Amino acid sequence: MADHFHTPVLVVGAGPVGLTAALALRAHGMPVTVLEADPEDRVRPGSRALFVHRESLRLLERASPGLGASIARHGVTWRTRRTLYRGRQVYARSWPPPVGGALPPFASLRQVETERFLFDACAKAGVRFEWGAAVSGATATASGVTLTTSDCREWTAGYAIAADGARSAVRRALAIPMSGTRSAGRHVVVDVAGDLSERVFHYEHPGLGGRTVLRVPFTGGFQVDLQCRDDDPPEAYDTADAVRRWLPAVIGDGHGDRVLWVSTYRFLQVVADSFADPARRVLLVGEAAHLFPPFGARGMNSGIADAVAAADAIAAALANPGRAPWAVDLFATTRRAAAVSNSAAAGRALAHLRPGPAMRARQRAAAALTPLLPRLGSWLEHAPYGPRHPY
Repeated sequence: MADHFHTPVLVVGAGPVGLTAALALRAHGMPVTVLEADPEDRVRPGSRALFVHRESLRLLERASPGLGASIARHGVTWRTRRTLYRGRQVYARSWPPPVGGALPPFASLRQVETERFLFDACAKAGVRFEWGAAVSGATATASGVTLTTSDCREWTAGYAIAADGARSAVRRALAIPMSGTRSAGRHVVVDVAGDLSERVFHYEHPGLGGRTVLRVPFTGGFQVDLQCRDDDPPEAYDTADAVRRWLPAVIGDGHGDRVLWVSTYRFLQVVADSFADPARRVLLVGEAAHLFPPFGARGMNSGIADAVAAADAIAAALANPGRAPWAVDLFATTRRAAAVSNSAAAGRALAHLRPGPAMRARQRAAAALTPLLPRLGSWLEHAPYGPRHPY
């Protein structure tokens, strides 16, 4: 017979979104238990989600005063950004360093470091963690939710927040589908140790056969994102040896032995059909609810907003049980609308990163006219990230 445990609220997943949800719940005074499939000493390689935007830093400050400021101090806020087209600069802008105690526009740091700050705040707030607790089943009724873990334990709660990522076991168990698209082509992401302080974006890099490449600093290093062509063989760009061959064209010689991590990704634009189960007891957040391309940094940042909104909804539901379904419905509707908007923005960004003939002609014309019309350089700079809007 399975062991039974009960807690008012369960959070599934101890990534940055799940940790944020736990903190936000504790800020409302609710006991919370986090179930995480991995062991406590798990290793999380790579920079992954780099950017914590100001909106997210503010939400983290609200959940745990001082947390957003601590992350901002540790992260990098680069003050110069450049865009080049076929090796010629078409945009450049620098900002002065921030003054006073205001939160910066963003902090750039490895996801594992963001998680470390969040976990420490959770530990201080009294969040309970259960490691090695992979969810294998989930049911929800009008009275609550039951989760089964692979170690034969059964967990019951009034509400659960599913923050267990792109392969969410909770979402699958509740049979909530996701809809969207997956683009052709792939990108290679490389972490390099070093100190390059400028963010640089290249359209049609002349040293890489006209491929697009982005360089972004973070605390302790920088990330290089190379856009491969659909027919590029993996061994030409994706392996550590291949990276050492093409990396000098992007950042010069002397960095081959500083490569920390190599990974690949494809552009996904998918959103869950619902952000809550029919009984309105399980709330989906982060990549359990949506997947976006990394350009524009919408994934983790929108997930942080999801997590805080989910905690607010559960607090409202528990405070006024008669209006509980309404509170969860409001969360599910507003956060799904935000996800659909983010997905559309990512689609517009993708049209610039993988342009068709018409868009490529517009880009080339804009690059040629930038010396006369600087606003065209600004368009080339901002378009690959899609339109800006609240997460």
